[in-house]
Amino acid sequence: MPATPLLDRIKLPSDLRRLPEADLKPLAEELRAETIDAVSVTGGHLGAGLGVVELTVALHYVFDTPKDVLIWDVGHQAYPHKILTGRRARIRTLRQGGGLSGFTRRAESEYDPFGAAHAATSISAALGFCVARDQKGEDKNVVAVIGDGSMSAGMAYEAMNNAVETTKKLIVILNDNDMSIAPPVGGMSSYLARLVSSKTYRAVRSATKKVVEHLPSPIPEITKKAEEYARTMVTGGTFFEELGFHYLGPFDGHDVAELVRVLRHARSIDDHPVLIHVVTKKGKGYAPAENAADKYHGVNRFNVVTGEQAKAKAGPPTYTRVFADSLVKIAERDPKIVAITAAMPSGTGLDYFAHRFPSRMFDVGIAEQHAVTFAAGLAADGMKPFAAIYSTFLQRGYDQVVHDVAIQKLPVRFAMDRAGLVGADGPTHAGSFDIGYLGALPGFVLMAAADEVELARMVATCGAIDDGPSAVRYPRGEASGLAMPAELLPLEIGRGRVLREGATIALLSYGTRLGDTLRAADRLAAMGLSATVADARFAKPLDEDLVRRLAREHEVLITIEEGAVGGFGAFVLQFLAREGALDRGLKIRTLTLPDVFQEQDKPEAMVAAAGLDADGIAAAALAALGREDARGEGGARA
Repeated sequence: MPATPLLDRIKLPSDLRRLPEADLKPLAEELRAETIDAVSVTGGHLGAGLGVVELTVALHYVFDTPKDVLIWDVGHQAYPHKILTGRRARIRTLRQGGGLSGFTRRAESEYDPFGAAHAATSISAALGFCVARDQKGEDKNVVAVIGDGSMSAGMAYEAMNNAVETTKKLIVILNDNDMSIAPPVGGMSSYLARLVSSKTYRAVRSATKKVVEHLPSPIPEITKKAEEYARTMVTGGTFFEELGFHYLGPFDGHDVAELVRVLRHARSIDDHPVLIHVVTKKGKGYAPAENAADKYHGVNRFNVVTGEQAKAKAGPPTYTRVFADSLVKIAERDPKIVAITAAMPSGTGLDYFAHRFPSRMFDVGIAEQHAVTFAAGLAADGMKPFAAIYSTFLQRGYDQVVHDVAIQKLPVRFAMDRAGLVGADGPTHAGSFDIGYLGALPGFVLMAAADEVELARMVATCGAIDDGPSAVRYPRGEASGLAMPAELLPLEIGRGRVLREGATIALLSYGTRLGDTLRAADRLAAMGLSATVADARFAKPLDEDLVRRLAREHEVLITIEEGAVGGFGAFVLQFLAREGALDRGLKIRTLTLPDVFQEQDKPEAMVAAAGLDADGIAAAALAALGREDARGEGGARA
């Protein structure tokens, strides 16, 4: 009978630790195959996980998880970790409604001690665990695995700077794969490349191996340890040494036997923090991923044999592409326009801008704080910077938005992609809060695009604003399929538009829910209820004349936005309260995202659960009138 696959014997890491070390390499091969097969079913992040298969096996083999704390930076490299930690049976529910998260998550498993979906948090969190351990007198190891892309974020160095003054026992593993989402940028990536490619390092390593092969045991083990110290001296790992870390590396991150040896050695060091530099290959072991430009960082469902990904039906361009094309169009007329991204050139569409204007596009790495202040400096000296940053990631630079941009009234233009719900990426990536957190700042012009034509005109509007900051939000996914205008005319600042006139109900939409708002009006009309539909366009400055008119001429006013409580609806309420309109018996309802972190699901299911689809909007209007719809659901979502 054929032997039981090694992976079938592993329910938890404790089972892994009972295997002989010789089984680790074939186990890693099985784990890689399982990861590939699972992601072929669900889609998701693949390349990063394939690059850390051997490292994942070695970590759980050497350390006593979950007693020992293992923290993965970002978390999209943790699929193999999930398979080994009791979640293999559910791995094909990744990123699905009710399924496993695509990132580490505390509520999901005790083997996920810290949730992570944004970069560069691991060392800070790990240091917190170290201090808690030291304060409580416990004896456990704490390990943070951080990618080289995350080392462009200042938070990593803030944590390392603090670590040497705070604890004597911390292990940081630098996973150097020369690739985050896009190729890494900046001085640190160049420094790491020099360490790995150093002729001196390679010569010393080759000579040492030849010597070790001819030495009797246990001398080879002693010599290997000496080699670790020697390679640090000759490769110049002094940057990390100067920060107070004991530097070990670089090591082959796909040699599981060497990883086990190095991790055991690092585990024994208890007089200062350790940084282990491992070199891995993103997409390792799967040819289509290795050969792809993005190493299959994020994929749709795909054919395992061919690597061919499932293609969406041909449709309209994405909002991201519309933004990029619009920015290129206005930049062709204005040489002062420059673009900035924080390690997301393709995700934001700025790769198209870079192709057209390579000297005017700046990828600053995973460094949103720097991106914002860098843009402020450009604006202060007369340039017209567009900072294209996902809504969820702009949160990381909020103090800079306030202090360096808003207070100085600098004309930085923020293009906030992925505003609203994002489906499978879940609450960590949802762009839920930008309306409120930017709307709180004096002097900002805030816009939300209802369709691609509006987005294109809003990009032009941002380009025309030169007396203060502006921002436009737009969703993930395909646009509506509208014909684009030949000329991009800026909008009149602070003016909305009315698309349909009615009498009883006013539906005031801000942003991408306008289509559902129009469909809700159709449902209400079928019930004999006349509805006005308006597109606010601007949350700030608010179109007060439009709001005043809607409040005066209708019995019910409903605001609709794909954003958190405290956003556009709150601005409208505050204005109407100041006007005294609420004292005149106006029935007003504000439809927002629910006051929870919504779990991952299909986008349409999430929108329906939030009550922001056509049925939910119509039901809210009926409830405000004290009526129920034909299903008896009126008021259920109001």
